Amino acid sequence: MALDTELVEVTPMRAAIARRMQASKQEVPHFYVSAEMRMDAAVDLVDELNRDNGDRPRVSLSALLVRACARALREHPRFNAVWTSEGLALAEQVNVSVAIALDGGLVAPAVLNADELDVRRTAEALSELVGRARAGKLRGTEMTEGTFTVSNLGMFDVSSFAAIVTPPQVAVLATGKVEKRALWDGTAFVPASVMTATLSSDHRAVGGADAARFLATVQELLEAGG
Repeated sequence: MALDTELVEVTPMRAAIARRMQASKQEVPHFYVSAEMRMDAAVDLVDELNRDNGDRPRVSLSALLVRACARALREHPRFNAVWTSEGLALAEQVNVSVAIALDGGLVAPAVLNADELDVRRTAEALSELVGRARAGKLRGTEMTEGTFTVSNLGMFDVSSFAAIVTPPQVAVLATGKVEKRALWDGTAFVPASVMTATLSSDHRAVGGADAARFLATVQELLEAGG
């Protein structure tokens, strides 16, 4: 008996995503490193900044993630790079791409020169980027000059996931929701806000120890408040 099916029309955006992600998984040797990060200080900072935010865009944890990654990329330049036919090309600018879900698919425009922005300015840049993404008004440089990607699904109640590297970039950080857990501090269990972050990397460009060190720097920055 033949299976009854209904063909779903593939949008041009979804078709482009399919081609790029298929090519990435076929050509890029992915590996994954995860860490649990205490987010108490980061959550407190977000709450503090938003208490006196006025008419400015709300500061989100995504802004802190972009800021922490931008700072870490300066310390670990092999992750702020693109893979070419001649090898790894280190980028001079730190342009952090941010995955944004749209009705027709997904885009990942970049916050350009993200390492030069403080948390509030990062939040403003993200708010503007999301608005223009939804209006279909992204700039060419934002779509083509990203050097690293952040993908956060915490707002969808996702605990953790691993993202696919977007070539020619060499890494992407995927983060889930912040969860309340009881952690042992050496003498007793204490309540803590914890987030799982997973770094997907291109093994042609970096190794496991490189990824562990990069992730440790992001963790240190976030646990200090971003």
